[in-house]
Amino acid sequence: MPARPCGGPLYLGMLTIALSCAPAFADQLEQDYLQQKEAIGSRFEQANTGCKSLAGNARDVCVAKARADREIGLAELEAGYRNTEEARTNASRTRAKATYEVDKEVCDELGGNNRAVCDVDAKARRDKALADVDAGRKTVAASDEADRVRRESDYKVAKQKCEALAGDARAACIDAAKKRFLE
Repeated sequence: MPARPCGGPLYLGMLTIALSCAPAFADQLEQDYLQQKEAIGSRFEQANTGCKSLAGNARDVCVAKARADREIGLAELEAGYRNTEEARTNASRTRAKATYEVDKEVCDELGGNNRAVCDVDAKARRDKALADVDAGRKTVAASDEADRVRRESDYKVAKQKCEALAGDARAACIDAAKKRFLE
């Protein structure tokens, strides 16, 4: 039995349904995003309210943890919603910075050299985390650059092979190579 070409009534019906559902799906994603954002805000308010019963540095640490949880939650939600490398990088940076803010508050409880060591350790952990984020971003950029160089090299080889052809065949060969390696 020969294969049926796309475009029959069943195919067109399924395509129509899929395209008509796309806006509803996007609306649902935005609604989920907004609900999760609201939930993060509510969790922060609850945690912050719980901190009011504490005093001194314990309260400061509690508030810092609540803020960090909110900032990290919002950044990760945004990264999931936007689904871009930049948003994921921002979420990782936010995690490193927010964790550092909590660590600083924890260090405030200590005194003397212990506090100085704690502060240096907290900064070192933050700096390492930020360096890891930057290294990951550079790795992605380096990988993209390597892919570009590979595609251009493959194109040059394919184009050179096309040089053996003449006229329309050569032009078609070069166009096919461009589509395959450069687009």
